[in-house]
Amino acid sequence: MREILGRRRRLRFRRKERTARLEAAVTFAVEWNWPVLPGAGLRTTPRTSTGLRVTTRTAARAACSCPDPDCVVPGAHPYDPGLLAATTDERMVRWWWTRRPDAPVVLATGGRAPCAVSLPAVAGARALAVLDATGMRLGPVVATPTRWSILVAPYDLERLGELLYAKDGVPSSLRFHGEGGYLLLPPSVAGTGQVRWERAPLAGSARPWLPDVEAVVDALVEASTSAPGGGSRLAY
Repeated sequence: MREILGRRRRLRFRRKERTARLEAAVTFAVEWNWPVLPGAGLRTTPRTSTGLRVTTRTAARAACSCPDPDCVVPGAHPYDPGLLAATTDERMVRWWWTRRPDAPVVLATGGRAPCAVSLPAVAGARALAVLDATGMRLGPVVATPTRWSILVAPYDLERLGELLYAKDGVPSSLRFHGEGGYLLLPPSVAGTGQVRWERAPLAGSARPWLPDVEAVVDALVEASTSAPGGGSRLAY
């Protein structure tokens, strides 16, 4: 009996997750005019040991549903459809997530859509503390267990290059999601875990406000440089 009740609870929770994912994708696309598409998603495969398949729940691991068995960003990238299919059309968005309710929500960054700067989670927490102390107004911040992403107003590569060229070096752990890039949005799940809002958009926002990249890049570079495992410095 307990097993049956537990299974029912899991099914209700899964349906709730699927509904939340669809509603989030529609909000991003229709209300905020952010182009989105479904990501590759995850599949669960059993680990193998000495050639034998292990079927215990604790031995299962998450793998990307794309054809690459060595995918380094499982579940966290576009696959089918490709990134160029990203849209703000409500009918298309609903059709995608009706067919693939477990698919993560991918934002196509750049153009008129938000861009983002991502960094290791430890460095992200440090950078937000510094920016908060200066009174800096921030927009939404997306977090996974391993990385945080600060959403910023759209920028082009030339503008970004000028900003980075003025610096002695930029940690390789700092990543820029601009034109032609993408970012997973909540409430998606990737190989590294749940995607959530560290700083959620204000409730009822017609479209979330975003800071310029110039306003935050200094703090993000400094936090990434000083954080453990921040990566090597790339000169520009």
